Amino acid sequence: MENEVIEFDIGLGGGQVGGGDEDGVDIEHPVDDEEIVDTPPGGGLGSGEIYIPEGDLDLEPYEGMEFESEEAAKAFYNSYARRVGFSTRVSSSRRSRRDGAIIQRSFVCAKEGFRNLNEKRTKDREIKRPRTITRVGCKASLSVKIQDSGKWVVSGFTKEHNHELVPPDKVHCLRSHRQISGPAKTLIDTLQAAGMGPRRIMSALIKEYGGISKVGFTEVDCRNYMRNNRQRSLEGDIQLLLDYLRQMHAENPSFVYAVQGDDDQSPSNVFWADPKSRMNYTYFGDTVTFDTTYRSNRYRLPFAPFTGVNHHGQPVLFGCAFLINESEASFIWLFKTWLMAMSGRPPVSITTDHDAVIGLAISQVFPETRHRFCKWHIFKKCQEKLSHVFLRHPTFEADFHKCVNLTDSTEEFESCWLSLVDKYDLRDHEWLQTIHSARRQWVPVYLRDAFFAEMSITQRSDSMNSYFDGYVNASTNLSQFFKLYEKALESRNEKEVKADYDTMNTSPVLRTPSPMEKQASELYTRKLFVRFQEELVGTLTFMASKADDDGETTTYQVAKFGEDHKAYYVKFNVLEMRATCSCQMFEFSGLLCRHVLAVFRVTNVLTLPSHYILKRWTRNAKSSVILEERASDVLNSYLESHTVRYNTLRHEAFKFADEGAKSIDTYNVAMSSLQEAAKKVALAAKTEGRFDMVNGHFRGQSTSDGSRAYYTSGEHQGSLGQNLSEDDMDRKIRELTEELNCANGKSSKDLYAANVKIKVEVFSRLAFQIKVEGAENTFNRVPGHWTWRRVFTQDWAKTPMATRISATTDFSFLDGDSKEF
Repeated sequence: MENEVIEFDIGLGGGQVGGGDEDGVDIEHPVDDEEIVDTPPGGGLGSGEIYIPEGDLDLEPYEGMEFESEEAAKAFYNSYARRVGFSTRVSSSRRSRRDGAIIQRSFVCAKEGFRNLNEKRTKDREIKRPRTITRVGCKASLSVKIQDSGKWVVSGFTKEHNHELVPPDKVHCLRSHRQISGPAKTLIDTLQAAGMGPRRIMSALIKEYGGISKVGFTEVDCRNYMRNNRQRSLEGDIQLLLDYLRQMHAENPSFVYAVQGDDDQSPSNVFWADPKSRMNYTYFGDTVTFDTTYRSNRYRLPFAPFTGVNHHGQPVLFGCAFLINESEASFIWLFKTWLMAMSGRPPVSITTDHDAVIGLAISQVFPETRHRFCKWHIFKKCQEKLSHVFLRHPTFEADFHKCVNLTDSTEEFESCWLSLVDKYDLRDHEWLQTIHSARRQWVPVYLRDAFFAEMSITQRSDSMNSYFDGYVNASTNLSQFFKLYEKALESRNEKEVKADYDTMNTSPVLRTPSPMEKQASELYTRKLFVRFQEELVGTLTFMASKADDDGETTTYQVAKFGEDHKAYYVKFNVLEMRATCSCQMFEFSGLLCRHVLAVFRVTNVLTLPSHYILKRWTRNAKSSVILEERASDVLNSYLESHTVRYNTLRHEAFKFADEGAKSIDTYNVAMSSLQEAAKKVALAAKTEGRFDMVNGHFRGQSTSDGSRAYYTSGEHQGSLGQNLSEDDMDRKIRELTEELNCANGKSSKDLYAANVKIKVEVFSRLAFQIKVEGAENTFNRVPGHWTWRRVFTQDWAKTPMATRISATTDFSFLDGDSKEF
């Protein structure tokens, strides 16, 4: 039978006759899989020497040798190659033009031919990871063709190689000999179901088979097999997830989900967020953690939740994803979908695992968001990458942590890092070089200027890999996931409710007489107050001394006694009541550090300025109350105003003294001016409390909506009840008292309640004034609000308690004959 034939390259193994690229068709193998074996110098590049395999001649192919099938011929040649020490691949084929059946096949050494660097697929694009050259033009091959009898016969055999052959103890690294046998697959499946990773599974296989060379494949092959296993199992289970999400959306349209790819056939990635997660983001979405721990081989779920931190410092959920495809395009889709579900408001900062693909996606979707790699994941990876160093040098771990966590400046970190790598001879360690190049995204000293809602720069974020801890574990499969997912949500919600209850219904123990501590105890949640209290009490061990003053900002050096070499520097603008510390704790965590609080102590700042109280840390974090509008505690307003006045005067006085002391002339002028100013201050003190008139109106107090309240002199006198009888006065007091009770019962104790309180006190004092003859009545403007002042000459101690209005923070009682309240 005469056949017309054509040459046809089927592409298996990625080669072409006479010089194709072995990597032309990549069948899901890592770039460097084939060439794991080290190539001896000069031996891997076709040096011109001839290498003839040695071994049993009876097991060598020869021309005329027959096989029952093409597959039998291929298996024989590959078995021969394993004994000799080289890898094989299919090179070319011939098909019959009559029926297209293969009539000839060529098997070659894997180093046959040369790489074509001008191949179309790489010509017009940048190669990110260049592959090593493995082709050296080896001529070793075996050709077989089919006979009329149906058997295959060897038509050509070239024995000689132009490169060194691989010794028997390394032949298992060659691609064509890396095959996972049936018993090995069964053992891998069993150990994977038990939650073991590829490294531990390979260790078990090596012990089982008596050596790595007898296992027959590498850890990379084991990892790929496990990944494919998981992919196959997920393809069936993913429909369960979609059915669950459809049901949740049908029950509540605010439950959102999205699928990348075909919803009904082969979905790629899935995202969902329940209504509570979306609402949580509106309160606590300033910092986010994207946790990809569960997609590691230890877990059977490609699960990735978005989490954050609530006002109790607890982890809170912002949405979840299942990642079947982990390409850059998939992560971009996921982040865009999540952002849309969160009303398009990107977070201030985001924390992820150290992953280059995730980093590229974040830079595109969240260009203005500060991206941080999880430091604790890097520490864990460090233990794996530097296990030999940990074993050989017990002090390395402590030195590494000290270098990362305890350095106070970038210069100190860089110096410490160089000392570390030199001390342990790790300057050329590739992984350490990689994480050092990314230091601005994980070393705390480079991140202190961004908000991450952590109470300490050295602590681990509670939200990272902890929201589902105790629920999702290594043995969890998708069919079990839904119940465990709902249990986790229920448990986290209950913990938040318990923390809310404790905050609202218990009072913390105050450790100082500071008004600031009392103020914080009424504003912050319990956990946050305890953390603030630590900082406040910590100020007692620090001394703050002025280091510089440029006229607007005063710089203070803050250090423990005798430890000036460990000083922190606080810049304080007294006019704006703003302070910044070199430790940057407020920028990082949202709580003031003990160094700023120490400066507040020495400058008589007795309460926290409102701009240093982040609403997200307060008990009203999830309410509509605006913190800056709180006015129920008038004492805070008074103290802050008094502090501002005092510090402003002192600041100006220091500058005045510096200028006045420069010469005798300036001194004399300054003293004269001070004496004149003292007389004016004394005169103002005597007339203090009289009404200030502005265009015929009395100055009023700001109302809760930010407007000012003005009264004409006639209106004001009438409103104060100066023409009312005693009975009318009592009735007016009762009405205002009821109004005050209603105001206090509101969810937001704003300026309205404070104003009513003042009115009640004013009318009460007016009622008392009617009973006291010869009393002089005036208004006194206490900073921030109006109060009624009554000066009389009777003995205060003899006045009945029922008649005396109890002292409040708004009114003071002075010793002596003249009393005011």
